Amino acid sequence: MTHPALVPDAVAIVTGGASGIGLAAAERFAGLGLKLVIADQPGDRLSEAAARLAALSPLGADSIMAAACDVSDMEALESLQEDVLARFGKVNVLMNNAGIQPGSALFGPLENWERVMAVNLGGVINGSRIFGPGMIAHGEPGLIINTGSKQGITTPPGDPAYNVAKAGVKAFTEALQHELRSTPGCRISAHLLIPGFVYTGLTANGRTEKPEAAWTAEQTADFMLTSLERGDFYILCPDNDVPRELDEKRILWAAGDIVENRPPLSRWHPDYAQPFKTYLQADRPRQPR
Repeated sequence: MTHPALVPDAVAIVTGGASGIGLAAAERFAGLGLKLVIADQPGDRLSEAAARLAALSPLGADSIMAAACDVSDMEALESLQEDVLARFGKVNVLMNNAGIQPGSALFGPLENWERVMAVNLGGVINGSRIFGPGMIAHGEPGLIINTGSKQGITTPPGDPAYNVAKAGVKAFTEALQHELRSTPGCRISAHLLIPGFVYTGLTANGRTEKPEAAWTAEQTADFMLTSLERGDFYILCPDNDVPRELDEKRILWAAGDIVENRPPLSRWHPDYAQPFKTYLQADRPRQPR
């Protein structure tokens, strides 16, 4: 059983759709018979992805639209909306997935901070605000899926700009879902995709083969679809190294820094290395889902 928005002739937009998780999700949508728009940076990768999707779609090439678009540019997204509505008439599924990870340091180059915030957070906010009202108005079932990160929840040291942006995506998507469920007659729901370790161009770091610990983008897309069928808001993906139980413990420990008045990021604090190890080894009562 699929989600009621993921049906033939529905229209999906995937930003960052020319590679990685975005392309894998777009492939799944195309296979289900959705009309599809992939938005990404201009170039061969975008046109090659569109051709690949056209070959997968039972509706053929006429159902696939490739758009060069910078999601940090509000006017570019507004123009994209006009083009999509002119071609397909509506939007049922919006996956705000575009993201970059150039690396950052607290006192490092400001341009890294500005670009990460503009794309990874601004792109999600802009996309939701531009497409959301029309999706609500047409009255059909719909989805807004925003790609977050575990780094936006446990905020490990090493890339603070990325963490801050993805933490913002989490907070924004929670607020968005509350707004949608509080809107009379609204049939749109928001969902936060939280990938595990996924081997993509963004995470390859020079590697040419997938590490054993990583999932593929296709596995992540399949897990997302299964979670959407269940109605999950938090789509917390495991990988080949980290099961859900370990993710849950790490998330609870991070929240415990506030409740227990520990130092921030105590998981990486030398005074808490052994307590954290002991905590991971202890059984935790499961909460009903």
